[in-house]
Amino acid sequence: MNVLDQVEQLYMKETPIDVRIGETVRVHLKIVEGEKERIQVFEGVVIAMRGGGTRAMMTVRKISFGIGVERMFPMHSPQIVKVERVRAGRVRRAKLYYLRSKKGKAARLQEVEGKRD
Repeated sequence: MNVLDQVEQLYMKETPIDVRIGETVRVHLKIVEGEKERIQVFEGVVIAMRGGGTRAMMTVRKISFGIGVERMFPMHSPQIVKVERVRAGRVRRAKLYYLRSKKGKAARLQEVEGKRD
């Protein structure tokens, strides 16, 4: 194990975030404003995941007041308090960038029924 791997191990979370492409998730973020802290929730569809180790990122997309908003979250960020899984969509692709050009009901994913393994 080289030096970079040892440094990465210090910043890894003990329980990794278990999300998949196509799932609708609620990401709870810790926001610091001056001396105050609050929790902000960002809910959307996971359209991409990339990287590994401490560099792992997930891209979450939501529609806010008719405008698409995408946000990339580092998986091992200390600002992420928790990630809730709302529903799972059935997808056959690793990246769902095609959802950017869809509007309204066309941007919905078919929901998976049953338990996730």
